[in-house]
Amino acid sequence: MESVCAGKHWDVLLSKGHGKVCGALPFLYGKKFGLKYILLPQLTPWGGPWIDPTLDANSQHWVLEALAEGLRRQKAVLCMQRFAPGVEDWKAFEKKGFNHTTRFTYRFDPLPKPEELPQLADRGRKRQLEAVRQAYTIDRQVGADEFADLHTSYWERRSGHDLLSRDFIKRVCSTALGRGQALLYGLRDAEGTLTAARFVAYDSHCAYALMSAMRPEALRNSMTVLVWTMLSDLYGKTEAFDFEGGTDPGVGHFYSSFGATKTELDCIYRSRIPFGEKILNV
Repeated sequence: MESVCAGKHWDVLLSKGHGKVCGALPFLYGKKFGLKYILLPQLTPWGGPWIDPTLDANSQHWVLEALAEGLRRQKAVLCMQRFAPGVEDWKAFEKKGFNHTTRFTYRFDPLPKPEELPQLADRGRKRQLEAVRQAYTIDRQVGADEFADLHTSYWERRSGHDLLSRDFIKRVCSTALGRGQALLYGLRDAEGTLTAARFVAYDSHCAYALMSAMRPEALRNSMTVLVWTMLSDLYGKTEAFDFEGGTDPGVGHFYSSFGATKTELDCIYRSRIPFGEKILNV
């Protein structure tokens, strides 16, 4: 949270019982025009809630209701949170006035063995792979500065601006790499130019593909070579892999072509004024 919320405000709701913490829900908050909003930080697939796994179902529901009440008392004009995979008891939040929706991501759970990856992918993923491997070398030690430059130029070329600041990209990459919880791989051409790169953060439970970028001249399926290399290197280090996204049909098709499974994530949101959702776009 310190890394993705640097320069912003964040807090955490705690649910306690029998002298210990039973649940937690961290969140980012801010104000526009004096109106408070609560959202997930950038590059954060979901924010919780975190629940003591030793609790029975009734106790877990009680914890979720306590967290929902704590979130309601924040009195934000706009509040949105996504639940971790496996947390499905969103009705505890519905009772407190929150609405429910879903978004989609694509996951490998469990992470397949490296030799299984080509078998899972469709034919489109396998085209021109040999040409990519001959044209580029894999760099497993791409620097955060160089990646931030590539990412910024990539998104400026595609949409006119990068939603992530260069400092934010550098900070997140450097923090995760420094903790030994990330891979930042790239492909270099014969002149040493970084042509494509991808950043994946992970822990012992799951890896998340959070950022990627490539040059316009990159060969087709350059990203496939990177993804397969990273999946192979992650095998044995984590249990699952999340492509992080997929609600957009085009993006979802790309992720599904690797053989990943479409997965629903529950989302809860609440707007206390009619134009609450529009405030953040001003």
